[in-house]
Amino acid sequence: MIAIDFAQEDDLPQLADLIAELFTLESDFQPERDKQLRGLRRILGEPSLGRLFVLRIDGKVAGMANALITVSTAEGGRVLLLEDVIVGKEHRGNGLGRRLVEHVLAWAQEQGMTRVTLLADRDNHAALDFYRRLGFEHSNMLVLRKPLA
Repeated sequence: MIAIDFAQEDDLPQLADLIAELFTLESDFQPERDKQLRGLRRILGEPSLGRLFVLRIDGKVAGMANALITVSTAEGGRVLLLEDVIVGKEHRGNGLGRRLVEHVLAWAQEQGMTRVTLLADRDNHAALDFYRRLGFEHSNMLVLRKPLA
């Protein structure tokens, strides 16, 4: 049985494992389990920051998505930043990622959000194609980052 719901505290170790798997596909990040667990706990403990979605197969964590909530002055309201979307490698290719993202998009719309933005590694062509098939479009905005710590 396949189900998508919100994460619980006991899901966090499996979510950290999935993030580590994701970071092996991205050139900008390296897995640091303590940091990932700290971030996951913060989101879980403060739902106004965002929600962690979990894809389960027969009750076991098989995928995740991190839906962070922010406010856009361009949109005049709440919008979503979609991060950490991953289905474990043993479950890919079966439409589960599409199901997960569509679930998050429907939730965001129900919450009155008007836009979903995401970042994807420019070299991860499979992910870029996946998001384009889901209706995401290229933006002319360029991501710039400055570490503060």
